[in-house]
Amino acid sequence: MFHAPNAMQRATLPPATEEAEPRHPAPAATREAPAPAADRPARSGAKQRDAFFDNAKYLAIVLVAVAHSWVPVMDGSRTARALYMVVYTFHMPAFILISGYFSRSFDLSPAKVKRLVTGVAVPYVVFETAYSLFRRYANDQPDAAVSLLEPWYLTWFLAALFIWRLTTPIWRNLRHPLAVSLVIAVLASLAPSIGDDLDLPRVLQFLPFFVLGLQLKPEHFALVRRREARLLALPLFAGALVFAYWAAPRMQLGWFLRDSSAQDMGAPWWSGAVMTLAMFGCATLLTAGFLALVPRRHMWFTVLGAGTICGYLLHGFLVKGADYAGIFDDHAWLVGPAGLVIVTVVASTAVTLLCTPPVRRVLRCVTEPDMDWAFRRDAARI
Repeated sequence: MFHAPNAMQRATLPPATEEAEPRHPAPAATREAPAPAADRPARSGAKQRDAFFDNAKYLAIVLVAVAHSWVPVMDGSRTARALYMVVYTFHMPAFILISGYFSRSFDLSPAKVKRLVTGVAVPYVVFETAYSLFRRYANDQPDAAVSLLEPWYLTWFLAALFIWRLTTPIWRNLRHPLAVSLVIAVLASLAPSIGDDLDLPRVLQFLPFFVLGLQLKPEHFALVRRREARLLALPLFAGALVFAYWAAPRMQLGWFLRDSSAQDMGAPWWSGAVMTLAMFGCATLLTAGFLALVPRRHMWFTVLGAGTICGYLLHGFLVKGADYAGIFDDHAWLVGPAGLVIVTVVASTAVTLLCTPPVRRVLRCVTEPDMDWAFRRDAARI
């Protein structure tokens, strides 16, 4: 019996900046708040979105929602656990890498600091409070704390993105930033005394993927968009699934969550260094394979890539709400192959609807607030 953890983003690409995504012959751009996948484009309507990155963001958020929904139904299924392990190896690294790529131009200028606050810090405060209150009342936990220092469930990513982006000028000026970030991640994996404030163990262990994104150039993405890369991606994922099936009863899921040290998981301290480097290599390979399979042209779901922040922040209420309501306990048949398929379809459909433009417009006051009143006039010029 296996148990899920309780803890539960050919042609050379044109350059991208934090303000605007690469130009591409796609529909007119829409504004997007910094999300688990990437940055929003500039407010100017003249900018065009790149369908490749919007497709990648949408597909990644679907994987995030699906993986979260598997937790209550994968208990006892070796196959489900193996699928979970493969998806968890790369779905958040892919989000973080793309976020780093679109943060390359971040500096401490007033305009960008304003966007960091309004696009990341404000949604964090709002949704961390909302999730804490949801847990308190929907799960009948009157003593559940509301603390902005202890991210709960999926809000950790916003806290992490705020920290990563704020340190971007440092990484852009170091000689070997990726090596330094890997050392930090290794140290975090074997330091149980680091504490849980702002989910720092996870922030530091995922840091190398953000730094890697900062180092990437358009030509690197052009490499994974070649036909050869797509052909190699298929056996890569097949091999990963075979290995995950073998490792499912032998490997702790905490290595994929990256929210604990090796000692916290009852493993030798040195295993933290080994697993951090091994997981980084595996995640990088699978992320490259994932990006190689992402469609380059405009698809029916391309427009949904602009609303991934809504899908990310809202789908947790559905997953946790179903759990609190006892749906999985009352319907034991969901813990099986048929249940896994149904839960996957429902989660995919739900997060797709949450990424649609109407939902995005409703949430704009939280995810894209102007807040000009809170900043000096020179900070309001984007």
